[in-house]
Amino acid sequence: MDAVIRSCHTHGRPDLAERLTRRRTRLLHPQLRVLVLGGPAQGRSRLINALINAPVCGIVPDSETEVPTVVQHAAAPVAHLVQRDSPAADWTAAVGMRSRIPLTTERLGPSLAEVTASLPPGTPLHADVGVPRTLLANGLVLIDAPALSFSAPGGAVAAAQDLADRAGADLVLYVCETGRPLGDAEVGVLAALGQVFPGLVVVLTKADYAADWRRDLAEARQRLHRAGINAGVTAVSSALRAQAVRAGDDALNRESGFADLIVHLRQMVEAKPDRLARATAAALGRIAVQELAVPLRAELDKQDDDAVPESARHLQVTHQHLDDLRKSTVRWQNRLSDEVTDLMADVEHDLRERVKAIIADADEFFGEADPAKSWDEFEPWLRQSLQELAQTSMSWLSERTEWMARRTADMFPLEAGDVLPPTALAVTGGSSDGAYGLDAPPVAAFTPGQKLFIGLRGSYGGIVMFGLATSLAGMSLINPISIGGGALFGGKSVHDESKTLLKRRQAEARAAVRQYVDDIFAKLNKDSRDSVRRAQRALRDHFMAVTEDLQEAAMESLRNAKAAADRDAAARELRGRTLRAELTRLAELHTQSLALGERNSA
Repeated sequence: MDAVIRSCHTHGRPDLAERLTRRRTRLLHPQLRVLVLGGPAQGRSRLINALINAPVCGIVPDSETEVPTVVQHAAAPVAHLVQRDSPAADWTAAVGMRSRIPLTTERLGPSLAEVTASLPPGTPLHADVGVPRTLLANGLVLIDAPALSFSAPGGAVAAAQDLADRAGADLVLYVCETGRPLGDAEVGVLAALGQVFPGLVVVLTKADYAADWRRDLAEARQRLHRAGINAGVTAVSSALRAQAVRAGDDALNRESGFADLIVHLRQMVEAKPDRLARATAAALGRIAVQELAVPLRAELDKQDDDAVPESARHLQVTHQHLDDLRKSTVRWQNRLSDEVTDLMADVEHDLRERVKAIIADADEFFGEADPAKSWDEFEPWLRQSLQELAQTSMSWLSERTEWMARRTADMFPLEAGDVLPPTALAVTGGSSDGAYGLDAPPVAAFTPGQKLFIGLRGSYGGIVMFGLATSLAGMSLINPISIGGGALFGGKSVHDESKTLLKRRQAEARAAVRQYVDDIFAKLNKDSRDSVRRAQRALRDHFMAVTEDLQEAAMESLRNAKAAADRDAAARELRGRTLRAELTRLAELHTQSLALGERNSA
């Protein structure tokens, strides 16, 4: 028991060690404390009174025993009502004189009733009665416990164990009325008591009232045997015992069954230091070792069943996270490259379409307008259109760049969090206001001299043509009609030349605008490409820095997880060896308990 108690402390069970220590102390005491248990009105008090031939138990009229009564040997009759410190206090604990209230032995029942009524309700009490009896002289103590209640499932078992513990019992007599079979709840109580109280005895009382008490005795033994309960069974009659004592009739005393019970109790008093102590130590040690081994086996089984411990699972998750991060690095680099290629193509296409629209508007304008007269009106429109083109293109490029950054950031794992740049990427390009002006193309002036020369050259043909025609009519070559025809042909020549010069100026203006717009397109396209490349480099550097930070953090987490997994594996291995060693040691104690019990049985 000392070894088992030390094991209880080792395994963090001070409560179990305390219970075993109390039982060990009681086993070393010379007294044999016998607890008499049973249900209501089963004859417990009469059994004790008949054993010692004294009315000391069940002496409160018309009341089931509520105050436990401890009956032991004394040189002269004496009785006290003992107030315990708490309901859980042992009845064997020493108390001061202030806690012991004397009772009148000549009128024990009324005295007990009076004193009990004067105390506050719920005060933990028990009666301590001493009588001079030979049966009690060798250390036998009889304890009349309160009746057990079987109304709540399992409550009777706990109540019986609690009563036995507080009473400091070494032996239990369970009292049941003859003629009534043992109930399932009672069998449960007996099974629990039989494990920790070797020498358990079931006493069938009131045998004188049973029609066939021998059959009841045999059935009770068979019921206990089927339940695996090692307990003795006997039948007694308190009425016959009282009559035999009064008449001094030994035969009637033997017929009452008390003679055999008294012999058994005396044998148990003599056997307590040796056989009973060994049997009790074996039973308690076996049960305690089994109780200690249960959590150890459960922990060891959990270690065996848990193929992948938490630290190893964390290491696997960390490895997977690092692999995902490496894959995401390839994905975001490919995504960024594809987005940049698409963006450059889209920007060039957008610029080209917008430039085509401006050129088409300029061609339409110069299809009718004279550049020499309307250039001052056209040039501000062209400058404003080109400026709006540049601003719109840069704004759209900035939005696409931010969208490209978000698309690239989506390639990172979710646990990476927000990996976008802290500020928006600046997209610059194009020239400042006023840089899109275009000087008017050089236009040859249509001077009066040129008009006069072209008019004379054209009128010459008209004069000759009309002069020859009129000469047939006898008129001179130069006449009013020929002069009028010359003037008409000269005016038409000037008009035709003027239209030719206008179309030439318009063509030159359209060519100049187209060339200029193409130059602006080339410049804006280059600026856009440069902006995209700058954004690409900025995003690449940013995401690469983020990737390096994430990889460094993942590598650090991997190193920590690896170290934790190694420590956990070592700790699990050490804990497993410790558990197996403890289970082996507990198995040795269990084997010793079994051997002690077998030697006691032999």
